[in-house]
Amino acid sequence: MTAERLQKDACLYIQFARAPQAGSVKTRMHPALDPQEACALHCELLVYTATQLARLSTGARELWVTGDVAHPWLSRLASHYGMGLHLQRGADLGERMLNALQDGLCRFRKVMLVGSDCPGLDTGYLRAAARSLDDHDMVWGPATDGGYVLVGATRVNPACFDGIGWGSSDVMAQTLARARHCGVSHTLLPLREDIDRPEDLPLWRATQQRETGRPDHEGSDSLLAQGRRLCACSR
Repeated sequence: MTAERLQKDACLYIQFARAPQAGSVKTRMHPALDPQEACALHCELLVYTATQLARLSTGARELWVTGDVAHPWLSRLASHYGMGLHLQRGADLGERMLNALQDGLCRFRKVMLVGSDCPGLDTGYLRAAARSLDDHDMVWGPATDGGYVLVGATRVNPACFDGIGWGSSDVMAQTLARARHCGVSHTLLPLREDIDRPEDLPLWRATQQRETGRPDHEGSDSLLAQGRRLCACSR
């Protein structure tokens, strides 16, 4: 598809996710949550993020998975929310994000990539991120733990994803140093919190309380119930 055929305001929203498997996801929640409970939390956060993306009135949505892309629950999640399902490609997180962004930019003018761990990724935050790309090549949503919860681009510089100490407390700082060094036009959104450790659980429970009763939240009940059953049976 040529650049001339890309819709002027078209935006692709990519949700990054890991296949739910007890003992392999949300491991930093142990011992406050056992492996099956941590897996159920992982499913809850995946559904929450997909719900926020679905509430946007414009844009396409895709689910990019690491692990088992044929996982039946992920297939149902993607189908429920009308998301294309893709396998992440790359040797590390940076390479996987870069490949997804570049793939999306071949098809859309703007691409927004989000994780599945952040209650603060609501529709207002996502729309602000998309608007910021009218004036900048890249946008990041920094996380309080030193990483980031969102990256968006209309043009992507591979240097921003190469040689970063993924999982360290200064991922955002390293990334911004690369962006400035390369002259990448960029902006930052307000800080947001991830749900990674036991001390983050009160924030997540408060978010769940706010979501209770919303029609689209109620519509995901059977999906969440199936995810919890799969987590309870997995080892």
